[in-house]
Amino acid sequence: MAARAPLHLLPLRCSATKEDQSEYTDKSRNVRVLVLGGTGRVGGSTAIALSKLRPDLHIIIAGRNREKGASMVATLGGNSDFAEVNIDNVKSLEAALEDVDLVVHTAGPFQQAEKCSVLEAAIHTKTAYVDVCDDTTYAWRAKSFKTRAVAANVPAIITGGISPGVSNVIAAELVRASKNEGKAEPERLRFHYYTEGSGGAGPTMLAASFLLLGEEVVAYSKGEVIKLKPYSGMLNIDFGKGIGKKDVYLLNLPEVTSAHEVLGVPTVSARFGTAPFFWNWGMEAMTTHLPAEFLRDRSKVQVLVQLLDPLVRSVDRIAGERLSMRIDLECSDGHSVVGIFSHRSLSVSVGTATAAFALAILEGSTQPGVWFPEEPEGIAIEAREVLLKRVAQGAINFVMNKPPWMVETDPRV
Repeated sequence: MAARAPLHLLPLRCSATKEDQSEYTDKSRNVRVLVLGGTGRVGGSTAIALSKLRPDLHIIIAGRNREKGASMVATLGGNSDFAEVNIDNVKSLEAALEDVDLVVHTAGPFQQAEKCSVLEAAIHTKTAYVDVCDDTTYAWRAKSFKTRAVAANVPAIITGGISPGVSNVIAAELVRASKNEGKAEPERLRFHYYTEGSGGAGPTMLAASFLLLGEEVVAYSKGEVIKLKPYSGMLNIDFGKGIGKKDVYLLNLPEVTSAHEVLGVPTVSARFGTAPFFWNWGMEAMTTHLPAEFLRDRSKVQVLVQLLDPLVRSVDRIAGERLSMRIDLECSDGHSVVGIFSHRSLSVSVGTATAAFALAILEGSTQPGVWFPEEPEGIAIEAREVLLKRVAQGAINFVMNKPPWMVETDPRV
């Protein structure tokens, strides 16, 4: 078993000098990061982003397909390996984690999963953890392992992708800035997301989207839980430069509950939309005409994904794969601010975001326990700026804490 470098050797460097960077490189040279699901689009893009941000890290691609694994290792270069891992086999999973410092769990979909097997194995082997979970039930099940993670001295971040993930951090910063500036209490928080086609993200994320259509939407209104029909409540939202106005629809996303609980905002909701426009019609039709039991059945949804995937790929070639998200915060005195992030590629932005969360853990930002991204124990407040700067690389639009009229397609001057 390889010697595991203690995470405290990788200190947070918000404004590192050349000497600091050299010290980091020396101490992180033997740090091993395992990317579970690394042969998929999200895991692969995460591994590539990690290798670019920290070439000195040793990256292990974990999956079931050796041929795909070998291809990804060839892409990453000499400081990487492949490990055949079955996440449904506890012994296989724990063996893979025994000699790594951090596991990045991208092997979704997380919807309908009955156990948090990877997180449990990480706690058992005392391995730091981050995942890209986008399911509310799974996220709160994972959160229940906080006490065990603290006892094992294991730092873990859940929902650590782009949306949820970076969107949570943006929301936390909007709330923090509003309170620091002495404005009235935050009253309403709205998450809006848009992708072109599937965003080039692959069948796993397509399956996740379909499974979400089988879930009743949880939102909050003045502190009270409300249940809504999935893919209803359409709004036309202006995502600003490079994207423009797009239709978005209600979905059951974990950042709604976590933001309500962690940030204390009484009214919270999340909406998602895609292009071309007929995909939105299709999603609406699925929620209307397919039984919810069908959409909650992973095996049936996987069959549906296999049937539709070739069509989705062909449309993606025309639609592109841009991503945008807009987070709106309204205060009780009528003051409103927004944060907007847009990128040319969903898969690249998800990979960069997940890599940024992984590096935040390695750099000492995360305390032992299981945390959502907006919790300061997960991403320390002083580390948020570093994380957002990393994610913003290559963005076509990134603004923070601005009035809506300043950032929309036709800003008033």
